[in-house]
Amino acid sequence: MNNAIFRFPKPNNEPVKAYAPGSAEKKELKKALAQISSEEWDIPLVIGGKEIHTGNTGKVVMPHNHQHVLATYHKAGEKEVQMAIDAAMKAHKAWSEFPWVERASIMLRAAELFATKYRYLLNASVMLGQSKNPYQAEIDAPCELIDFLRFSAFYAGQIYEDQPYSDNGILNRMEYRALEGFVFSLTPFNFTSIAANLNMAPAMMGNVAVWKPSTTALHSNYLLMKVFQEAGVPDGVINFIPGQGSLIGKVITASPDLGGFHFTGSTATFNMLWRQMGNNLENYKSYPKIVGETGGKNFIFVHPSAAVDDVATAIVRGAFEYQGQKCSAGSRAYIPASRWPAIKELVGDMLKEIKMGDPQDFTNFINAVIDEASFDNIMSYINLAKESADAEVVFGGKGDKSVGYYIEPTVIRTTNPQFKSMVEEIFGPVITIYVYDDNKYEETLELCDRTSPYGLTGSIFAHDRYAVDIAFNKLRYSAGNFYINDKPTGAVIAQQPFGGSRASGTNDKAGGPLNLVRWTNPRTIKEALVPPTDYTYPFLGEK
Repeated sequence: MNNAIFRFPKPNNEPVKAYAPGSAEKKELKKALAQISSEEWDIPLVIGGKEIHTGNTGKVVMPHNHQHVLATYHKAGEKEVQMAIDAAMKAHKAWSEFPWVERASIMLRAAELFATKYRYLLNASVMLGQSKNPYQAEIDAPCELIDFLRFSAFYAGQIYEDQPYSDNGILNRMEYRALEGFVFSLTPFNFTSIAANLNMAPAMMGNVAVWKPSTTALHSNYLLMKVFQEAGVPDGVINFIPGQGSLIGKVITASPDLGGFHFTGSTATFNMLWRQMGNNLENYKSYPKIVGETGGKNFIFVHPSAAVDDVATAIVRGAFEYQGQKCSAGSRAYIPASRWPAIKELVGDMLKEIKMGDPQDFTNFINAVIDEASFDNIMSYINLAKESADAEVVFGGKGDKSVGYYIEPTVIRTTNPQFKSMVEEIFGPVITIYVYDDNKYEETLELCDRTSPYGLTGSIFAHDRYAVDIAFNKLRYSAGNFYINDKPTGAVIAQQPFGGSRASGTNDKAGGPLNLVRWTNPRTIKEALVPPTDYTYPFLGEK
């Protein structure tokens, strides 16, 4: 019997490798890229630990070279979705009752596998399957993925350790049970680390999952699934079912065993599935826990006292890294008239130097957007700006999908603060600038707050600390992650837990203990050490 009371030490964030010229890590990554480029994987479903080939298949291609097929994948039908639910529920009892330290040990083994044995293969898979340059792939998977796993074990220990006060003659305890049913995890294409966390954070707390991965991230996500199995995740704890979202969602939301929904993706998809769950409330054993991180229309707000070099760099990095396909990407900016000419010149100079192309060429800062539907959608906003009387394309504006889905980093300036590209999420390498009168700072802050339905990230640039404080208060609900003199992207696990509210989600802060607590179903236990034997109380007595 293992009766140790174990506390995992607080981990450090996984160091980010630079892949500098001549470095050993660059050589290893190049080798992994060559390996994956030369292979074509067959990606099955994984249900109850068994690989299932349905014969209903699709293709996984490189976004930057869409004629290059990386894999053929098999799609789940209604029968397979129900099989995955059944497998999860079969695994539920043993996994939920498994000692938490043992679950944490599996998380830490998975983290170590990603940090060592599979580091370069995972990075290469993300680069080729999701068109990320080596740095963007590195900070996502492996680094953020490893941080999610290691910190979840640490935070779980803190949660389980948090126990109620016991008075004289009474022993009080809190049991952090797993949810009674399974968790449905619906994961995005843009961050492989998020795909891992949407499954492994609930699993850390004793839950089982049915996982619908994004079709455009299947290559790296299947690699995750294989490493989870190698790390010792028992059969049925996580069930991997690629396929059509609407079909899978219909079966999932109709199941009485649905216990939770863990989501990152579009606001529209999240709302649709929440409505489907609402229509089935009477059928569920328990109300499902719903945790979602959705859209964003993230802002960069500049005060007249701001340093123009800082702002220009934040615009280029915050709006255009990973082609603007980050939930946190800067998508609108408010710049005072006195600072606009200098910022415009600096941004233009940077964009002249930036190269765009295949991520296997490490000199390319910009790569391809994820697929043709995304390309067409992003170009529709750019073309609207070209045709509009109250907007102009200042930089970029061209796209070409003949070989890969390439769109130039694009800066739009508008005179209309309610212009479509200032309001709607685009999810591409496009930022729209509104230039305001210097003496209308507070008025424009209020405009920024009410322009977008979202509330994910935002930043304020100012050297005037009074101006920072004014923005901090006026934009209180405009961003769940608020940055001062920094770009609105790049949240780090345990340093800036991530999430927003309004139309940006439930703000349960991925990467911190708040998210893990959501995957528990607490039971309070009171034990009377010496129970009373007399029903009366003193007030019943007479004088």
